[in-house]
Amino acid sequence: MKSVKDSPFKNKGTRLHDIPPSTDHLTFMSQGWAPSPLKGITAHAAVPFTKKRRAKLSKAYKGVRLVIPAGNLKVRSNDSDYQFRAHSAFAWFTGISADDVVPDSVLVLEPSKSGHDALLFIHPRSPRDEDEFFRNSRHGEFWVGRRMTKEETEKRYGIKVRHIDTLPAFLKTKKKVLVVRGEDKIVDAIVKTTRVQDKDFLTHLSEMRLVKDEFEISEMKKAIATTARGFDDMLKVFPEAIKSPKGERVIEGAFFSRARVEGNDIGYPSIVASGSHACILHWIRNDGQVKKGDLILIDAGAETDAYYTADITRTVPINGKFSKEQRRIYEIVLEAADAGIKAVKPGADFGDFHKAAMRVVAYGMAQLGVLPLPPEESLKATSGLHRRWMPHSTGHMLGIDVHDCAQARRENYTLAKLEPGMILTVEPGIYIHPDDEFVPPEYRGIGVRIEDDILVTKDGNINLSAGIPRTPDAIEKWVKKLAR
Repeated sequence: MKSVKDSPFKNKGTRLHDIPPSTDHLTFMSQGWAPSPLKGITAHAAVPFTKKRRAKLSKAYKGVRLVIPAGNLKVRSNDSDYQFRAHSAFAWFTGISADDVVPDSVLVLEPSKSGHDALLFIHPRSPRDEDEFFRNSRHGEFWVGRRMTKEETEKRYGIKVRHIDTLPAFLKTKKKVLVVRGEDKIVDAIVKTTRVQDKDFLTHLSEMRLVKDEFEISEMKKAIATTARGFDDMLKVFPEAIKSPKGERVIEGAFFSRARVEGNDIGYPSIVASGSHACILHWIRNDGQVKKGDLILIDAGAETDAYYTADITRTVPINGKFSKEQRRIYEIVLEAADAGIKAVKPGADFGDFHKAAMRVVAYGMAQLGVLPLPPEESLKATSGLHRRWMPHSTGHMLGIDVHDCAQARRENYTLAKLEPGMILTVEPGIYIHPDDEFVPPEYRGIGVRIEDDILVTKDGNINLSAGIPRTPDAIEKWVKKLAR
């Protein structure tokens, strides 16, 4: 039986507490295995789109070797790893789904006379004459399940595949090269480039994703549909959550279950914030009680097997009925959300929907009598006092990352014009902390956010998450129907 220690990509994966095999055991394990090829493999739906993406990238970098790693496994505790999630650029250019992606894989676009040849270096299925398949806890089939062979991967994803063992020698050949750095330790050690060039390369890859293609829009709709069902699941466990000292986690768990059953995972840590926890923008501890009479702010998104994630927030009364004060704050936020969504259209500045929503927030806080100056004064860039209760921006790009295209230049993102095919969030909120003495006591501890996922179209926009109740009356009916 062959050893695998000669490859830097093949860690034996044995642990201190593993029992070393005998020679007889090694010999016995190499025998008696029937052929088990995958049958019925068809090209993945993403293949036509990934070919176009790679062709577009090739035109931008003629004569340059482009290296895009999937990334390495990351240790959670000692020899236990986090669930692997491929780097977004790798996923976008290969289309390899979460079920099929293998840690340490690397996509290389190698310059050729016609542009670039796409080469995918992977750690394929272990042959049975090597001990990796039963000894390696990171890559062995006995431990983590079957991987596709090189041939199976080529058929599924339409890319020429090579064994990962051949990558070091391949990368050592001298050529002008750019790399997505910081994702693969071995690639970083072999490939020598300037950090400025690599940063610019990552920026370009990020900006390529600003406008979504048909496959991406379809995946986003799928993620949102799963998320909608996940919100229903969360409301159904309200009665159980009320009984638990950590009721927020009961609700969090219901959504996680839906995301894992219908997709790959949650797209980001779910925010399940009951009562005044809703005033903490990124409350992900989710260890609080769920009490009747309080609001609960839930910010959650399911991720598809292709890594596309929804990002949706709803704020609902736990007992199914808004108090007068809760409804008043909610209605301000809803008006701000509607104003923001209305401002999303092709040719508009990215900042227009934020301005539209903030205008409503400023006037709303003035009507509550808490803004210490006229709203028009507060809306000036030199003031912004209303932002005490709405400190974050009103939205961001959304797609294969929850904060998508984050390495893009400001002039091509927050200072740019909206285009058909872009998907973004609109998510205004009002957060009144329990110790805020500028606000009457009856409003303190109320936090409300409403977030929807918006597709820019040639005629305006489509609210992809509009099917999840968002008006006060619809929300009350929703809670009363499901949280029995």
